[in-house]
Amino acid sequence: MSAPAVHLFQSQPNAARRSERAAFWLFRAATYLVLACGLGVFGTIFFKGAGTVFKAEAPFINTTFFTDAPESLYIFEFEGKKYEMGDGAFRAFKEKHPAAAKVKSESYVYSAGGIYPCIVGTVLLVVGSMTIALVLGVCAAIYLNEYARDGVFIRFVRLAILNLAGVPSIVFGLFGFGMFVIYFGWNVSLLAGWFTLAFMVLPVVITASEESLKAVPKGFREGSLALGATKWQTIRKNVVPYALPGILTSSILGIARVAGETAPIMFTAAYVVRDKLPWDVEKAGDFFFQGVMALPYHIYVVSSKIPQNDYTERVQYGTAFVFLLVVALIAASSILLRNHLRSRYKW
Repeated sequence: MSAPAVHLFQSQPNAARRSERAAFWLFRAATYLVLACGLGVFGTIFFKGAGTVFKAEAPFINTTFFTDAPESLYIFEFEGKKYEMGDGAFRAFKEKHPAAAKVKSESYVYSAGGIYPCIVGTVLLVVGSMTIALVLGVCAAIYLNEYARDGVFIRFVRLAILNLAGVPSIVFGLFGFGMFVIYFGWNVSLLAGWFTLAFMVLPVVITASEESLKAVPKGFREGSLALGATKWQTIRKNVVPYALPGILTSSILGIARVAGETAPIMFTAAYVVRDKLPWDVEKAGDFFFQGVMALPYHIYVVSSKIPQNDYTERVQYGTAFVFLLVVALIAASSILLRNHLRSRYKW
């Protein structure tokens, strides 16, 4: 019985193809491993953080965790019952029950109350820094792509932008501390944090915005100029609107980095404890010169600067859970706006 005929174009097994298939499965396994590690990390945060954020009884959400400031937790026994109270509730309890004035209690720092000032500070830092970064980044991208002529200086500027993207965040923090906090005299404030974070994310915004401007067809520019429009009118009416979806994509990438940074705000904007919210000021201008609490810095302090126990662990995971939600909401808003603009200016 004769062997079946082999088709002329049928792939033949050989060492090269076997090596290619092995490399394919290696890359595939590496991808699945990365996804599994990511799911493990996020799953742990959501599983443990949900116990702090949600409750078993109505209203099923721990509203105190979202509306109160961080407090110390006091655990004590009084008249045969065990109590767990925050600092404010503990003082009120002792005033109501004078016999409890000398009760022996155990205290745990930052293990009660909530993280409302941290949420407010994080949102303000992200919104302010991204606004500055987008304004400066888009202006720089417009100049580099629409006005600048290719030359040694422009190539040097682009190389400098790429190099800045790889600078560690701690270096930006020290730069912001020396420039804005000390030299400009802004002290530890929102304004110093905004500019430090904006400069940190600026290379990403400039690069992505320039690529978005390059993607707009040249015919849009030529047609506008042929009808008598000036160069600036052409850029403003026929180029930037169609590049906005890509520019907003850069803002989405920037939000994740800005919101999660600890080192820059540690030097320029964040306090461990801040009793007043930024808008609790006598003059409106003082708002910009107020320091804030922030979620990533709060996680850092609770995780590494105080004794660890079961009570601090639930605050850590609860704060991380809320932090991911806040970043996801801000990023989702940018994505929705980008999709709206993309459908509006679709060509």
